[in-house]
Amino acid sequence: MSQVSVTIDGKAYRMACDPGQEEHLQDLAGRLDQYVTHLKGSFGEIGDQRITVMAGIMVMDELVELQKRVKGLESEMESLRRTRDEALQRADNVDDMLKERLSSVTDKIEAVAAKLA
Repeated sequence: MSQVSVTIDGKAYRMACDPGQEEHLQDLAGRLDQYVTHLKGSFGEIGDQRITVMAGIMVMDELVELQKRVKGLESEMESLRRTRDEALQRADNVDDMLKERLSSVTDKIEAVAAKLA
């Protein structure tokens, strides 16, 4: 385990993380600090615990909205995949029909050629 120090609302916190994740943890703490700073600017000093809870709720709200967007995009992707698969199936059917007709025309041409020979 690696150790990293993060700062939120001017207070340093020592945290453990997997090796190589130090920068990521510092980035996450920086983002949370932005929420806390925004809330303190809006509401003033209303207590660390209350500010932390409010910041957590804001983060969760953002997460839920992003999850909804991802779900919508996944649904759209699935619809596009179905449309693509249906188009490919129709194209295969047209190809098969054209092969059959071309074979039939070829047979008729060969029959006419045989009669002329």
